Amino acid sequence: MIYAEYLILAAIVIFCSIKVAYYVDLIDKKTNLSGAFIGGAILAAITSLPELFTSMSAIVLINQPELVTGNILGSNIFNNTILSALILVTYKKYNKATVSKSHDTTLICIIVIYLFLILEMIFNVKAGIFGISYTSFIIVLLYIFGLRQMSKDDCGSDDSEPDTADSLTLKQVVARFILYSICLVIASIFITYVTDDIANELNLGRTIAGALFLGVATSLPEVSSCISLVKLGNYNAMVGNIVGSSLFNFIIIALADVVYRQGSLYTSNNQTTALIYFGAISVVSLLVTGVVKRKNTKSERIKSAAYIVLSLVGLCSYIGFLAFSLIK
Repeated sequence: MIYAEYLILAAIVIFCSIKVAYYVDLIDKKTNLSGAFIGGAILAAITSLPELFTSMSAIVLINQPELVTGNILGSNIFNNTILSALILVTYKKYNKATVSKSHDTTLICIIVIYLFLILEMIFNVKAGIFGISYTSFIIVLLYIFGLRQMSKDDCGSDDSEPDTADSLTLKQVVARFILYSICLVIASIFITYVTDDIANELNLGRTIAGALFLGVATSLPEVSSCISLVKLGNYNAMVGNIVGSSLFNFIIIALADVVYRQGSLYTSNNQTTALIYFGAISVVSLLVTGVVKRKNTKSERIKSAAYIVLSLVGLCSYIGFLAFSLIK
């Protein structure tokens, strides 16, 4: 019964997230915002709502901080894996597509955050003020910097297919967007309780339970929207959604650090260590992929080979995390 509840709630999250992303896309068409900002900030924040509310619920309602780090770090590495997989299966189209350079900047910000997490959570370099880690302040600053870079990026995205349902007014679009966002929040809160019950039943550690069940379930919005964007040929928004969501997710950790008053949120175990190291590797592979894309070379075969190898590194990172975590 509990697994059926999990699947039903996950289905609701997917459905609501697709609807939210759809109406965000309509807002994009009716406004003059930067394409990189739409994909990397607005859409990324919307599809990260499940991570936000499940993490806050894990802290406030069931007092399980391990679920937060597992959820966020697990969600990020899963998102990176999805992006690597989509690049792998469509690398020829990806090579010809327009992808904003600001996404590389976002990835660099994420790598810097991973470095701070390694220092604090693995090497136990603790420092903070008023019970809030300096890492949380660094995360906020890097997020603000990333938003500024995306908002200034005037790189146009690829043309998407015309939308036959574009007859709605902006007011109608915003109203429906709010409605589906509320449904998304409610489903996200309930899935937190179900995940906690599954962790107890399977006798899993909180971190890996958060990474596998919460991390995957709350990443379903990104997966659904990215597949749709790939079908439309809008790789700029697709990449922006993933990297922007990853950066936004770290803001959730910073917020949870402020809310959680019973100790340090930045604690590590074997599973967290695996998430951090393999997550960092997956981000570096995506950054190098972006660099390769912008590299001028006469041989398309070399680029294609690089995309394949780097994408496989991203996929293997997730597999490596699972293998490391499940070995006892």
